[in-house]
Amino acid sequence: MRMGEASVNEDPGWTVGTGGHRVKIPLQIAVRNLPRSAALEERVRENAAKLEEFHARSVSCRVAIEASGKHRSKGRQFEVRIDVRVPGGEIVANRAHDEDVYVAVRDAFNAVRHQLQETARIVRGDTKAHRTPPGEESGEEQA
Repeated sequence: MRMGEASVNEDPGWTVGTGGHRVKIPLQIAVRNLPRSAALEERVRENAAKLEEFHARSVSCRVAIEASGKHRSKGRQFEVRIDVRVPGGEIVANRAHDEDVYVAVRDAFNAVRHQLQETARIVRGDTKAHRTPPGEESGEEQA
């Protein structure tokens, strides 16, 4: 493969447990402008498998990793985009990091985890407790 071409790895999925049974969730990893690395792909698989803890009903996960050209002062920059499909929507995170592709992957998966937690919280109907300003505790209108 020539530099600049995308390399796509279709993983049949990672196995997750939901309600006593196991299902496979498709995982697609695309790498562009950098050589394919088994260690990097394994890191992506590990992070993707952990997403189930935050939202058990994920449908698919696509991860795109791209190395952009050299930045004048910061060296090589890596961009990671993660798309996770869940029932009723899609969660997307984009992260860029100078010099370390593993940090970019970590940051992108952290952002997805946070969004999945928020989505699961909304689905459950949980709401954050907001402090009521004094004088409005009983819902009375002030004249």
